[in-house]
Amino acid sequence: MNVFELTRALVDIESITDNEGEVAAFLHGHLSKLAAASGGQVERMEVEPGRFNVLACWGNPTVTLSTHMDTVPPFFASREDEEFIWGRGACDAKGIIAAMVAAAEMLLGEGAKNFGLLFVVGEERNSAGAAVAARAPRGSRYLVNGEPTENKLALASKGALRFELVARGRMAHSAYPELGESAIEKLLDALEAIRRVPLPHDALLGPSTMNIGTISGGRAPNVIADAAKAEILVRLVGDPAPLREAFARAAGTRAQLNEILCIPAMRFRGVDGMPATVVSFTTDIPMFGKSWGEPLLLGPGSIHVAHTAEERIAKRELAEAARMYADVVRKLQAA
Repeated sequence: MNVFELTRALVDIESITDNEGEVAAFLHGHLSKLAAASGGQVERMEVEPGRFNVLACWGNPTVTLSTHMDTVPPFFASREDEEFIWGRGACDAKGIIAAMVAAAEMLLGEGAKNFGLLFVVGEERNSAGAAVAARAPRGSRYLVNGEPTENKLALASKGALRFELVARGRMAHSAYPELGESAIEKLLDALEAIRRVPLPHDALLGPSTMNIGTISGGRAPNVIADAAKAEILVRLVGDPAPLREAFARAAGTRAQLNEILCIPAMRFRGVDGMPATVVSFTTDIPMFGKSWGEPLLLGPGSIHVAHTAEERIAKRELAEAARMYADVVRKLQAA
């Protein structure tokens, strides 16, 4: 398969997080054929029943190209026109997988070795695949992580700080609100106070941002709500400690602030001659740490269409990415 055919084949396999088994089996089979013809090895890295990472190595990898197999919902199949391939995962990150495989084929055609491909599960939710891989390193000195960066090396990426805000109240008949205590009103007051907290700014990463992603609570319009909850996500640009403290003060006694997840902001090296950018999203890289080597972040496609009904990737970028990944492996191996 060429890079376009492989992209479409991958997109057409539904692999929403927790359901990556079929696409992982497809990639294991595809890479096993390539490895058999070129002296490589392919293995399944079990994560949990029905879910596994796929690792292919040629020699002892000094550079590993890696991205994720899972997608966000909803699934929709591929289509293409002269310029783009469309479908869920087209740019995040199945086109990237295809470009990495194409780069491996280029390198093997040159007689190169000592590199690997690592495709993981769970990035869109909790980086479960990266966590398992981090406990089983293979001596790689560099990890090139693939996410949509428009084929520019990311010099930095924002982190993520996620909270659950929970308010408790007392039920009562809505005709007699004085007999109850509304958890929803407490939650709204706490959220309003949190929204007034100043967010930090970084010279390279820009402003930290906050999203109140979900709000739930109550039982019926005629019942004073006894419970309410909101989920908050902050895109970090620096130390999370001041925000934790400020949000807790803002919530006060009206609601309980529970920290769910903290992923630090990251900074990366550049490579001579390659264009650079800065991105606002998070990746698997913090979960990998340095277990698979010094991280770099690079991939085709735009994050602005990832996770949308218009997800697509330019064919020109896919072809260019395959060449760029091969070039990065050459440059890093020569470093």
